[in-house]
Amino acid sequence: MNIYKSILLFAASMLLFSGCVGTPKPKEETTIDATLPIVTLTQHGVVTDMKAIGFEWKSITDPRVQGIYIYKAAPDGDKGLGSLEYYTTIKGRFSTHYIDSDVEPSTTYNYSFKTFSKDAEGKASKLVVVTSKKVLASVSWIHAQTGMPRSAKIIWRPHNNEIVESYIIERSTLEDDEWEKLASVEGRLRAEYIDKDLKDNYVYKYRIRAKTYNGIVSTPSAVVKVVTKALPLGVTNIKASNNLAKKIKVTWSPSTAKDFDLYNVYRAQSLNGDYKLVATLHNPVYVDEDIKKDGESHFYRVSVVDKDGLESEHDAVSVQGMSLIKLNPPAIFNASLDGNKIEIVWGRSDPRTKSYIIRRKEQQGWFDTKVEEYKNLTNTHFIDNRIVNNATYTYVIYAVDKNGIVSQPSIEIKLKTQESDKLIDPQENPVDANPNAGKVAPTKHRGTSVVAPTEDLDMSGL
Repeated sequence: MNIYKSILLFAASMLLFSGCVGTPKPKEETTIDATLPIVTLTQHGVVTDMKAIGFEWKSITDPRVQGIYIYKAAPDGDKGLGSLEYYTTIKGRFSTHYIDSDVEPSTTYNYSFKTFSKDAEGKASKLVVVTSKKVLASVSWIHAQTGMPRSAKIIWRPHNNEIVESYIIERSTLEDDEWEKLASVEGRLRAEYIDKDLKDNYVYKYRIRAKTYNGIVSTPSAVVKVVTKALPLGVTNIKASNNLAKKIKVTWSPSTAKDFDLYNVYRAQSLNGDYKLVATLHNPVYVDEDIKKDGESHFYRVSVVDKDGLESEHDAVSVQGMSLIKLNPPAIFNASLDGNKIEIVWGRSDPRTKSYIIRRKEQQGWFDTKVEEYKNLTNTHFIDNRIVNNATYTYVIYAVDKNGIVSQPSIEIKLKTQESDKLIDPQENPVDANPNAGKVAPTKHRGTSVVAPTEDLDMSGL
């Protein structure tokens, strides 16, 4: 009879005879009747398990017997076995089996049996010394797959004992030696468990216990260690441009990770601001064209993502980029009203300057206003012959670079012509926006004149 069948037999017997356990107990002053039959175990009358001991005795035919008293001696701490004490009663003479389920694995117990009648007890049976089976051993082989991203895979060989119902997975770390119950895997033939949501580059320890149908938990298996996958290294030599018109270029050294997959680029308005993902790419360069203003500034961070989706740490390294700033405005040298014309002379104050724009406003009275613009001027001398008497003229000059970036306005020039009943015909005196290819000759100025202040004559780059 194998262990599996024995367990089934004992379980069935326990259910069958659980109702036989009654309340009759030995009296303090008892009469011994030597003629009452003595309980005799059969040839294989003791069967042990880890948490149960079963007994089988020969049938009792004496009609005087009303039942059997069972005495038991359990371990008494470090003192060994205690003395025999009344344990339970089997009512009736027809029962021939009893299972004691109140035992511990690998533990020795003593038992004795007595029949009893209405008025007396029989002699005690031979002392029966029984040791329960050892605790069930765990699985014989266990293995862990290491280097996985934020997870660990544990596999084992299924237990060969058919009474195993499930497995208990236990885990600990190098920092905490206490074992915690992590999960329960149902089914004896199941042989795999994957632990998720683990720390990166961290050591975990695992072991397994087998659990039987009747709740017996085995000894722990061998311990296996797992080291989770480390995060990829971050980028190096990250740089951001400050000399491109309406865009910022971010570059960095290519990743050397063997399982490199892509880069994530983050952007924020300030160094410690809210960084948002703005690009996912495979090359070590990013051009940010979402720039609305000249001199617009942003901060960037770049991370490396491997093929397992692990992302490098990138919070500590930020780089600032800026789109090309506006040019310095032109420096006005002189502005004067000379008879029927207005002359303006200025200087190039920024080496990036390629051309100029003049914004001209003519105002006669309160409501008659005209605004004109002259673009793509390359000289630094402007003559306006389209003027009339009794009018106010306002001029602002802008510098323009090769990218079309327009500078801040120059200082405002405002001149008023003399009052007269005779108006100057503007068709006879057109605007001369390009006299002498930018060469300014000394002139005698009459009427009103405006000269730029000294601090606005910044001629750097000339």
